[in-house]
Amino acid sequence: MTINPYAGSPFSYVSEPAAAPYSIVELMPGVRNLCEYVRLAPGERVLLLMEHTVDPVVVQAIAAGAAFRGADVRILSVPPFSAGGWDREAPLQIETAAFPEADVVISGTWWGEVHTAPLFFDQIKSRSSRFLSLHMTATAGALLTGGRLPAEVFYALLRRALRQLSGAGRIRVTSGRGTDVTFSGLTFDPDPGALRPGDWRPFPYGGANFWPAGTEGVIMLEDSTVTGVPEEPVRLTLEGNLVRKIEGGAEAERLRRYAPEGFYMRHGLIGLNPKVRIAGGTQFEREKHAGAFYCGIDGLTGGEPVTTGPGFAHCDCQMDRPTVTVDGELFIEQGRLLLLDEPEIQEVAARFGPPEVVLDDNPVMILPRRYAGRPAQ
Repeated sequence: MTINPYAGSPFSYVSEPAAAPYSIVELMPGVRNLCEYVRLAPGERVLLLMEHTVDPVVVQAIAAGAAFRGADVRILSVPPFSAGGWDREAPLQIETAAFPEADVVISGTWWGEVHTAPLFFDQIKSRSSRFLSLHMTATAGALLTGGRLPAEVFYALLRRALRQLSGAGRIRVTSGRGTDVTFSGLTFDPDPGALRPGDWRPFPYGGANFWPAGTEGVIMLEDSTVTGVPEEPVRLTLEGNLVRKIEGGAEAERLRRYAPEGFYMRHGLIGLNPKVRIAGGTQFEREKHAGAFYCGIDGLTGGEPVTTGPGFAHCDCQMDRPTVTVDGELFIEQGRLLLLDEPEIQEVAARFGPPEVVLDDNPVMILPRRYAGRPAQ
């Protein structure tokens, strides 16, 4: 029997509740932040690459926001993508032909184009498009919550986090469910800000991403790409950056079947966005919440880790309220990101509204639109 309070999280856009047509008004602050994040300019060609199941209100909100800024907007409705290269032979000729012709691609997928070879990072980087991914977040809920955080506030948090994290030797993650894992040999994504040609970024903006050379310890799955929320405890034992053992019930067997050659630890992400939802949010939305943590294990190829290609058999593992220490110093305490209390972060937040409102990490309290993206007058 599961005890995870988020067991009812949606599993595809089909299972997301539909937004009321008039709610498009409330989505526009998040859409404005999205357009500014991609540096959308008048006359640019914008491709909305949206799965058939995305809420039309969300698609129209983004299209209207882009058109209002003078962009040339096209909407391409496509079949849903599969997780982790599950359907790696899927024909994507139309998608791959369309996206290089756009200045900006806004992609509303569930499992994400990054799990497929034709739209993997190396293909995106070889083109001039700026590629923004609403990876499980092409929803009214995501635009209404995490999408409202001003980008300046997020990047103040990210810069402050990277000052501490980039030089760290070890990051330790523990949880009340029994996770106790340590990452070492860390390389962090610098994420310089608004998109440039060839960039791929998620939206809402969310966290500090890193790649470890070493991972040791135990991860107890709370939610994952392959298992969802497991009914029985699933325990991963890692040594030398490899998953050495998978224990548990039926979900453990499904995970072993997903990558018969085994897994290695590919990357991790520390959530930094206080306005991203926890309750009711998708896995790739919750991972971005300030104080959350997730890590991605990838299938071995020929018994070896291959980091230069797509993450076939990629499985993301979510922890909603962990405790994280950086070289022994407390960084997150039971899901509370301590940086939110620092004066330099409070000062940036104060440009947009009361810091105690802008930085409040209770995402049930939606950020008022007057604080959602324009500095306070």
